[in-house]
Amino acid sequence: MSDIQTFEVGDLGTRLKEIRQRAGFSLRELARQAGVSPSLVSQIENGKSQPSVGTLYSFARLLGVTVDELFEAEEQAQEQAHAGEEPVDEWHGSGRMNPMNAWHPSEYANRVSVAHPAHRPQITMAEGVVWERLAATPEHAINFMKVSYAPGATSSAGGEMVTHDGYEYAYVLKGELIVTVGQETFHLHEGESFGFDCSIPHVHRNPGPEPFEGVWFVHGSSHHPPA
Repeated sequence: MSDIQTFEVGDLGTRLKEIRQRAGFSLRELARQAGVSPSLVSQIENGKSQPSVGTLYSFARLLGVTVDELFEAEEQAQEQAHAGEEPVDEWHGSGRMNPMNAWHPSEYANRVSVAHPAHRPQITMAEGVVWERLAATPEHAINFMKVSYAPGATSSAGGEMVTHDGYEYAYVLKGELIVTVGQETFHLHEGESFGFDCSIPHVHRNPGPEPFEGVWFVHGSSHHPPA
């Protein structure tokens, strides 16, 4: 059984609602600009539905936040959930040395991040797409993640292609992934890797019967998160 901490859909929905209100968007205005229905936004914020990867990208872009900020919100929720618990030890559980919640207390403070599997925050989206943060750094234009796609899952609802700032790189750990970038389609398997300019319309899909897992590195995304 995995010991990785997962987050309920409602946690992400609550965070998104707080960010939306702080940005001064009404629910209907966010829905209009994102090209989705107000009822979908309401269901996501109330924890009754999950956003697709593409929808979450649109929300983040419109609300002016990065993927890092969404992960940080999930980390805060994790800290609150563990408040008052006795740590298993300094480095695990809710231990004070858990480096996903605090920087390593050394001369390299603010420059070193170590992540135990039990403390890597996750964001779960529609169709069983999961982002798992592998390290936390002060660079909000950098995203280093383990990404999982359930069988048949796509990165956007209906398989629509999306664009955003930055460059995206990935290495396939297991399973297979079909990556469409512009007019080109690539069928990737374990051990293969790819990289591309994210301003080119693109979409990802797991065509196989088994879950897909890969390591993602995206940079230059500024306030526009990766796909």
